[in-house]
Amino acid sequence: MRNSLLIKAAFSEPTERPPVWMMRQAGRFMKEYWDIKNKYSFLEMCKTPEIAADVTMLPVDLLGIDAAILFSDILVTAEAMGGELSFTNGVGPRFANPVRGKDGIDRLETEVVHRLEYVSDAIKIIQQRLNGSIPLIGFAGAPFTVMSYLVEGGSSKDFKLTKLFIHNEPKLAHQLLAKIAKITADYLNMQIAAGVNAVQIFDSWAQALAWDDYREFSHRYITEIINKLNRKDIPVISFCKGSSVFAPLMAEAKPDVISIDWNADLLDVKQRLPKGVAVQGNLDPHILYADKKVIKERIYRLFDRMKGENGFIFNLGHGIMPDIPFDNVKYAVDIIKEYRN
Repeated sequence: MRNSLLIKAAFSEPTERPPVWMMRQAGRFMKEYWDIKNKYSFLEMCKTPEIAADVTMLPVDLLGIDAAILFSDILVTAEAMGGELSFTNGVGPRFANPVRGKDGIDRLETEVVHRLEYVSDAIKIIQQRLNGSIPLIGFAGAPFTVMSYLVEGGSSKDFKLTKLFIHNEPKLAHQLLAKIAKITADYLNMQIAAGVNAVQIFDSWAQALAWDDYREFSHRYITEIINKLNRKDIPVISFCKGSSVFAPLMAEAKPDVISIDWNADLLDVKQRLPKGVAVQGNLDPHILYADKKVIKERIYRLFDRMKGENGFIFNLGHGIMPDIPFDNVKYAVDIIKEYRN
């Protein structure tokens, strides 16, 4: 895969066009996803390697994107540690045993990568099906984001409990984050050993943090994880909501790629990053609701802005929304693949 568009761009090497993949590309905007989802629970889909492989392959077969991303969830690490995880339609993830103090932290285990072998099995099946055609991206949730779900007991709009925890009990917060960071590094290395070609770290809720808190409670642990990865020829992509603000700090963790949200000018961010750090992004996913002429104009505006820059992977600033028309996503991929630098 070293000569694939994605891997070359991730290592800031020249490509004839920007590679394209999209966060949440194997998801709820596809009828074929629902054909599977209506038969199984979300966790069954994640934990059954053949089904996870089927879902991973949907955008490969239907969209023709330049990279597959493993179908899984960022919270499988927290479940493996001892979180009692469930998913409910319309509610999202819930932990029946939220972590609110020392007892909850002590209860969580860290030598648990064997409980995630279903992910390793899925990777092997997916790679058999891809047969060297395009790279497979593995991923994990960043410690702060995973911690927020454990502390809140599920999704949150204001992260009040999480922020109270890091401010009132910083020592306990660091104990919890250190445990999550340990399993996260082990988990990503397991994915690399199983055969993924790149990995992405998702810090979905980093934008909840002030700069100093991001440095102390997120960046510190992402740096630790990246330092532990067996990353020879495996590019590491770092994504967070808030990357348009935190990008200079994110670069200090030495990822190969920083994925940028849509609130920033991508070229401006790239030029302020250290040489050799690629960027990924950063189309506002809401553009994919628009008329096709608008989609094309906005994508080409971004491409013209980035023209001549090595180290650019096209993606959205965040994930595809469930009700974006499939035809619009397919159209976007098709016009990207027509573009030439």
